[in-house]
Amino acid sequence: MLRTGLILLATVLSLLVVDTVVPGVNIANFPAAIVAGLAIGAINATVKPVISTLSLPLNFVTLGGFSLVINGLCFWLAALLVPGFYVHGLIGFFLAPIVLSFANTFLGKYLAEKYPTMYIEPKA
Repeated sequence: MLRTGLILLATVLSLLVVDTVVPGVNIANFPAAIVAGLAIGAINATVKPVISTLSLPLNFVTLGGFSLVINGLCFWLAALLVPGFYVHGLIGFFLAPIVLSFANTFLGKYLAEKYPTMYIEPKA
């Protein structure tokens, strides 16, 4: 339970970084960021594998470039489901998942070093 909480905390803090850095991404408040973190985790665990599998030929032809579109779609879908979390424009659509990934990786590494017995790194 605590490990899951630390992973969620890393995602929520990463979303707040995305809100600050990426134009076109707006998070109204901290509770909206928590719900958005949960939504992104749920979508990445359920919807993203299905979309990735169905678009495998297109992803192969584009040498993996279509993965950016898939990540953007999952991020945008989470924004549709969570009140107080908005994504506007192509910059937010494409850049926000990239920044989220980098920030989440950095914070995940930090938490893994700070709390080594309580944290298991999420698999990318």
